[in-house]
Amino acid sequence: MQMLRAVLVHLVGILLFGLTACAEEGSPKIDKNPPKEEPTVDSLFLNPVHTSGPDPWVFQKDDHYYLTFTTGINVTLYKTDVMSDLSKAYQRVVWTPPASGPNSRNIWAPEIHFIRDKWYIYYAADDGNNDNHRMFVLENSSADPTVGQWVDKGELKLPGDRWAIDGTIFEHADQLYYLWSGWSGATNGRQDLYICKMTDPYTAEGDRVLLTKPELSWETNGTNPTVVEGPQVLKNGDKLFMIYSAGGCWTDGYSLGMLTAAADADLMTAESWVKSPNPVFSQNPSGNAFGPGHNGFFKSLDGTEDWIIYHANPFEGQGCGGARSIRIQPFTWDQQGYPDFGTPHPLYQKLTRPSGEY
Repeated sequence: MQMLRAVLVHLVGILLFGLTACAEEGSPKIDKNPPKEEPTVDSLFLNPVHTSGPDPWVFQKDDHYYLTFTTGINVTLYKTDVMSDLSKAYQRVVWTPPASGPNSRNIWAPEIHFIRDKWYIYYAADDGNNDNHRMFVLENSSADPTVGQWVDKGELKLPGDRWAIDGTIFEHADQLYYLWSGWSGATNGRQDLYICKMTDPYTAEGDRVLLTKPELSWETNGTNPTVVEGPQVLKNGDKLFMIYSAGGCWTDGYSLGMLTAAADADLMTAESWVKSPNPVFSQNPSGNAFGPGHNGFFKSLDGTEDWIIYHANPFEGQGCGGARSIRIQPFTWDQQGYPDFGTPHPLYQKLTRPSGEY
């Protein structure tokens, strides 16, 4: 009997071992240290990149973008290396106007530039009376414009001493030039585009030259006064382009126009600049882009793409207020070397981020 019991115990042990082994072979193996999954990065983004930002301007230096736009009450500077997501940009108020005086009110369209080893911000302002709008200059000698002291260099004394807004500076063939929108006389009837030479970033020389005025039907756009403003220079090969805004920011027909000059032309001669007969960038009602204008340009981080930055309203009839949002989109060049901006990309329809951002 004892021998039989021993044999049964032995057989049961063998059976249990076999069942356990089968169970282990059939069970999934659990890795207690699974490999970490690489985070997925969305290569797409949505416009607007800033929900309120009239008159946007970007300057690019050392893999950083420095952004300004009209706040009306101060000059705020943004710094980022991701233009498609300004929510993470560092921002700082770099200048607050005095309580009174010629540059105390209506701070419009500031632009930051790096010229001859210093930073400059050009902005338009007045004393509360629009007839007194003029251009003013700030200077910063720090390597990083978001730090250090911004020195008020006062009014930029432009030739003619007339109403002036939307000033921008550029250098070509070792000569500094200044462009702006202004009145021909002392009263508001028409805004024209003017150019003058500069001896340094805050000193104009010589006379101003009228380059163009609102004259085509899409430039006049049934407005009073008629307006051309916001000039910006774009270079490509043997050509210079001046992209400007026209048609009145208070209308949905506010659009971008273009003047073209040869790179070796006399830029101080109006005849050197040829006007395109049609707007080069205009509203896209089905894409919630009304009154697109007052633009700037930048390159993608890796330098392979050209991008335009501009403001537009999301709905019709919103005019010149804070509803104007900042949008960006890439553009291309045609076979003759002219920019092709296409149409404003539909709001809230995704775009691929500028190359090199992620």
